[in-house]
Amino acid sequence: MDDIKAGRFISLVLRHHPEAAGLTLDSEGYADTAELINGVAKRFHGFNADDLDRIVRENNKHRYSYNEDKTKIRAVQGHSVLFVNIDFEKKTPPSILYHGTSESFIPQIMKEGLKPMTRQYVHLTADKETAYNVGIRRRKPVVLLVDCEKMHSDGYEFYISENDIWLTKEVPVKYIKRL
Repeated sequence: MDDIKAGRFISLVLRHHPEAAGLTLDSEGYADTAELINGVAKRFHGFNADDLDRIVRENNKHRYSYNEDKTKIRAVQGHSVLFVNIDFEKKTPPSILYHGTSESFIPQIMKEGLKPMTRQYVHLTADKETAYNVGIRRRKPVVLLVDCEKMHSDGYEFYISENDIWLTKEVPVKYIKRL
């Protein structure tokens, strides 16, 4: 079994399309762990609880979390499913954060700012390399610097996810610089 492909499928299911594995998510984004395993096993034969535990534990982006007794699992951020409302910790951001994108999106971003598009939030990171790696997925990566100190002082709210991704509803153009 290919952990990378199974992990991508789990991400798709827990963030965007739970119906792809025959699941429903609750309002906090949790799915029943046993149902997820069964749904994934229909696509990746032999998939079991040990495989899921390994994918959760070894995922380099720490995308998933269990509830205390591991009967439920969710993606920690990045949802496009509108009824999911994770209670993220509101926090004062560092002075600057980064956003990775592709060169092809720069004209639109520099005209309209960063918008969540199909997701609930714009995703930012404190690490330039992480931003670069996000951008390179679509070729010709561009890293943008976001003046979070000014945004926050202007009243914009920031949240942090369990896996240390910074979230905000939008980033207007005046706070963005291209690196």
